[in-house]
Amino acid sequence: MRTILLGPQRFMTTAGTALRSLGVDGPVATINAGWEEREDVVDELDTVLEGRADHLRLYHRTFDVLAKDDVFAAAALAFRDRHDALLSLYRLRLNHSMEGVYDVVRRTRDSSGEGRVRGEGAGSGEGSAFGAVDDAVEGVRHVDAWYAAQLKSLYAELDAAAPLDSSGVIAWHRGEISAALAGCAALVLTGGHVGTLLRALRLFAIRIPDELPVIAWSAGAMALTERVVLFHDFGPEGAAEAEVYDKGLGRVRGVVALPHARRRLRLDDRDRCAVMARRFTDQHCVLLDDGTALELTPEGGLPRGARILGIDGAIHELGGGSPGAPPASSASTPTGQGATA
Repeated sequence: MRTILLGPQRFMTTAGTALRSLGVDGPVATINAGWEEREDVVDELDTVLEGRADHLRLYHRTFDVLAKDDVFAAAALAFRDRHDALLSLYRLRLNHSMEGVYDVVRRTRDSSGEGRVRGEGAGSGEGSAFGAVDDAVEGVRHVDAWYAAQLKSLYAELDAAAPLDSSGVIAWHRGEISAALAGCAALVLTGGHVGTLLRALRLFAIRIPDELPVIAWSAGAMALTERVVLFHDFGPEGAAEAEVYDKGLGRVRGVVALPHARRRLRLDDRDRCAVMARRFTDQHCVLLDDGTALELTPEGGLPRGARILGIDGAIHELGGGSPGAPPASSASTPTGQGATA
């Protein structure tokens, strides 16, 4: 299984180099539903992919389904409204929980010293400080789990109201897409609106064969993971807390993909980054900035040199030997120390 995760392609294009590194011949399937109404504006993408692209057009196929399947269209509209309401409650609970975490971090830092809060000290107050922070973070994970359970219920209601397997138009599109994927030498998933991309992937039941090489960036890279985390510390209304938005395809395991990290995360705020890494301590929070190209190991692990957030709030390279970073042998398995995420 070959999977390459890239940084954003707007300012530094590396997709062509990644494709050539695969050494495959034949058409390259593309999924760029995240571009929404610009899905067919593909001249630059065609050039990068050397004229080999076979565009699956999932966004336009989605609108064809909505136009021809009234039952699904009504159910999808109801789902959207209920999901918006759920997200509103989730964000309300999440913000309150995160405020509590930051309060605890500030209190423990003030009482026991900055280094001990981040795991850099070794004083008598370290254990109690860490217990308070970790317990507060566990409360945030509880809110995340509540949201995930409610979202699962909403999907079950959608499937009951409009069973996707019983729709003739959806079945026709799925058949075309499956045939296209079967005839391609590789698959490319681009960026854009990750919510739109995820909905299209789910609607058409996209299942990527293990043997099919994949190149993905931005929203596409996020969609390959087990759970998609939205984040933006520099939004128009200020910093927004990271949200566990939805499940991904699960091809890339043990990873929280963070595209545009340098532009969207306050990487100089060690406390904030440390909290994020602690919240997802069972996974690596991987920075996917411009120029990044990470080919996963054959077992699906991260390669040496992947840049991740550590629970100390710093950025580390896997296997790089820097203080607090995990050894190379842990590159595919998050741990509880140093640079885990």
